[in-house]
Amino acid sequence: MSNVYAEHVLDIEAFGQYLDISQLEAEKFEFEFDKTSYPIYYGYHGSMDDSMTDTLGDPTVKEMIINQERKSIEVTFEHVPKKTDFWVRIPFEVLTADKEKYQLLIDGVDTGYDLMKMPDGYVIGMIISEDTKHVEIMGTTVIPEFGTIAILVLGFSLLGLVYFARKTSFANWTRIN
Repeated sequence: MSNVYAEHVLDIEAFGQYLDISQLEAEKFEFEFDKTSYPIYYGYHGSMDDSMTDTLGDPTVKEMIINQERKSIEVTFEHVPKKTDFWVRIPFEVLTADKEKYQLLIDGVDTGYDLMKMPDGYVIGMIISEDTKHVEIMGTTVIPEFGTIAILVLGFSLLGLVYFARKTSFANWTRIN
């Protein structure tokens, strides 16, 4: 997010932080990892144009999860009343893809998408139909990819292995067939 700093006409200093326009009307899910909160904003119709809405209403997102094994964000819909645009705004810290090449699966089918780069993440847009139940956005890295403890354990393991290899002569070991 960007900060704004200005002087007031009455010689009173003012400080403000503006929200991106997409965040004002968007819904969001909050993910928390290592005591840090990551908001995932999402919305419909590709913009906030009220002329596109009608009495059918917007789709209802049942849940949104981060799948660490598949390095993806999964969105499950409870109800999609009509064919519509759907977009998800993903911070860089949550999910990224090499060379900005994500894979998008809508109900298991590899599908095309629109990608827009923002200052703090990407917006991935897609078209979902009335019968859509599941969307998966796959990247190459997802939080937490490797925690601090995992890196420390790996480092100490490698140091121990190097120390053991230098202090031990493999020639004196008895070979058993």
